[in-house]
Amino acid sequence: MIVSFGERMIFLGLILISVSSGQGQECTTIIKNMEYSCFGRNLTHIPSSLPFTVTSLDFSFNFLISLHKCVFPLLFNLLFLDLTRCHIEHIENDTFYNVKNLTTLILTGNPITYFGPECLSSLHNLRKLVLVDVGLSSLQLQMNNLTKLQELRVGTNNIQSMSLPLFMSTFKDFSLLDLHANNISMITTNETAVFREIGRNMTLILSRNPLLYIEPGAFKDIYLKEFHIQSAFVSFNAQKECLEALAGLNVEKLFMGTYRSQWKVQVSNTSFLDGLCAFNFNEIYLIQKEWSDYDMHLFRCMINVTKITVKKAYIKSMKLFPFCCLKELHLGITFLSVVPVISHIPSLEKLVVKNNIPMTFNGISDLPLLQFVDLSGNLLILKDCCSQFFQRTPSIRYMNLSQNSEIGLVSKPFLGLDLLEVLDLHHTKLVVVFYFGCLRGLKNLKYLDISYTSITLTKQIIFQDLNNLTVLKMAGNSFHGDALSYLLQNLTNLEVLDISHCGIEKISRRSFFGTLKIRHLYLSQNKLMTLDFLAQPELKPLTSLYVDKNSITSISLHVLQKLPTNLSEFDLSSNPIDCSCSQTDFILWIILNQNILKQPENIFCKTLPPSSDLRATDFDIDSCVHKKRLTIALSLFFVTVVVLLSFLVYRFQFYLQYCCILLKGYRSPGQQECSYDAFVIFSSYDEVWVMNELMENLENGVPPIQLCLHMRDFQAGKSIASNIIDEGILGSRKIIVVVSQHFIDSAWCRFEFELAQSRFLMERNANIIIIILEDVEERKTKKVLGLHKHLKKNTYLKWSRDPLSNMRFWIRLKKAILDH
Repeated sequence: MIVSFGERMIFLGLILISVSSGQGQECTTIIKNMEYSCFGRNLTHIPSSLPFTVTSLDFSFNFLISLHKCVFPLLFNLLFLDLTRCHIEHIENDTFYNVKNLTTLILTGNPITYFGPECLSSLHNLRKLVLVDVGLSSLQLQMNNLTKLQELRVGTNNIQSMSLPLFMSTFKDFSLLDLHANNISMITTNETAVFREIGRNMTLILSRNPLLYIEPGAFKDIYLKEFHIQSAFVSFNAQKECLEALAGLNVEKLFMGTYRSQWKVQVSNTSFLDGLCAFNFNEIYLIQKEWSDYDMHLFRCMINVTKITVKKAYIKSMKLFPFCCLKELHLGITFLSVVPVISHIPSLEKLVVKNNIPMTFNGISDLPLLQFVDLSGNLLILKDCCSQFFQRTPSIRYMNLSQNSEIGLVSKPFLGLDLLEVLDLHHTKLVVVFYFGCLRGLKNLKYLDISYTSITLTKQIIFQDLNNLTVLKMAGNSFHGDALSYLLQNLTNLEVLDISHCGIEKISRRSFFGTLKIRHLYLSQNKLMTLDFLAQPELKPLTSLYVDKNSITSISLHVLQKLPTNLSEFDLSSNPIDCSCSQTDFILWIILNQNILKQPENIFCKTLPPSSDLRATDFDIDSCVHKKRLTIALSLFFVTVVVLLSFLVYRFQFYLQYCCILLKGYRSPGQQECSYDAFVIFSSYDEVWVMNELMENLENGVPPIQLCLHMRDFQAGKSIASNIIDEGILGSRKIIVVVSQHFIDSAWCRFEFELAQSRFLMERNANIIIIILEDVEERKTKKVLGLHKHLKKNTYLKWSRDPLSNMRFWIRLKKAILDH
């Protein structure tokens, strides 16, 4: 689609508008003053806030459009610059002058239409230049000054010739040219002239190019460290012819075949790889998606190699080719049903077969140099392992039989394998016939993994000969009784022990006797409740300890004080930690040692309900300190209260007596028969007025009103408090309070008034009639509890000697008393 100039300008304008909001965003600091990332910040310029000391800058996925000398601030220390997908179209001369010390420049994914002839001239120290997917059509770049260049990556462009500029023959450090996914179909002798001058340390990547023709002799006398030609031919015929044209080429590592994502293809001509016989290669890495109904001679041209790695191939059998130099054989996913017979390869040192399908293993023999054997993940069943399967292979040091189906171990199963240093049997069912001697003779063994092998470890599995063992993994098995107390005593050089997921409930203190070098201890997913064994001196060298997913609620203070001083990684996560005030020492230790705790954010408290997620590090220890102080204070307070209580009970016994009466059941005057119409509360100093005026006018009036007066009506021999309550408060319908200065000063009057108020509060009616005998200052009325408030809210009577007022006083008083 052709886009007009006007449409392009509109598009660029929209981009600038869309990114304007992001111009002020700061870059992320990776290493202060050295490494920064501005990835995807929608920036349109290099931030001026970057320090001049910055050495690495990721500015990918921003908007620069055009590069010129003023784009970059003065950053002479900058070594790494990533400008991936910044929409760069133009690069002017001297653009990189202010960053001229760059060693790595990445311009991937920019639609560059113009390179200034001197745009790279200032980058004298550049070692890596990445121009992937920038629209290049040729390698003829102006790079004369890049004499230190080591890598040029120009994949995914439209380059049609691999011809390098002649001046690059002087680039003695140049070691990698990546031309993957370009449009190279023909290679001539002239195009490879520079490669002959560069040297032997060169890596050439031509994968995913549509190679159709290579001129014979084009690669003669060229030495490549690596040569990548995966999916690099337009047809099988072209592949055969091109490979034959590589005659005279010498390659250290050859990568060819197809990619994993490509579909398998059926071929009728099984000799499409015969062209490999035309040139020399030392190692080959192959992914073969081709298959045929006939036998494919996959290894015919590989008899002189030292290493073969077949990640995937559709082969059903492996013939006995006369490999003369083969040292390593790696076989991945194939159609092989039997582990290949390799006894005819005396030079073999390493064998790896990972087919991931059920296979049969008939054994290997007569391989004096074989040191490394990895047959893991093949679902093998070996009933009588292992000596009979490895005869006359005395040099084996590494043996991996893990992730298979079943292995049976009989008496002296590793006889003749005295040099074995690594034995890996994890996730393979072990059938141990004779426990006592199953590991006898392995004096050089350093690494043993019998994790998840479905065995029960007993006292009879003695590691008595394994004095050099440094790593022992027994996770996912079970222990019979206290077998752990005996198993480790001879392992004086043990450094790593993994007994996770074994259902262990307790570890005896004698379990680690003799193990003086353990540095890493894995006890995850057991049922441990205590860690008292950590106080043992044998565990002083411990640097990492994993006890996550156990049942640990706390660790005692004496254990915490004796923890190994070198402990730098301690995993306590996923345990039901008891976060209570009784465990403040342990919780405080957790808070103060988060630097050595692994995943401290996953150390949760055991709480009710269990769903609440309270982290141990968030527990409020200060509240516990306050509680302890409060407990002490309350204890002292309790003693004080007990001492004072007796005095208070005696001092205020009448108050208590009144409360008891109320608790027994209060009866209002309407619920009982009252002996008096009104109980009079007054000071003895006002007795003359009460007798001459109050009693005379009320009791001798019509109708007569019976008053309760303390000096006349209280029962002899009964306590004053009881008389006040029984005869006065509860025995009278109304209460008359005679307020005077003497009333205010009388403690008994105040007490009687307080009791009267309690009755008023219960009945919620005006049973208290207050008579102001003489004026009292307002501030003094506040001395009597509730009196001032009562006078403010209720109508009271005031005594006056005026005849008219006096007449009205007695009428209102009688009415108040007789009113129900």
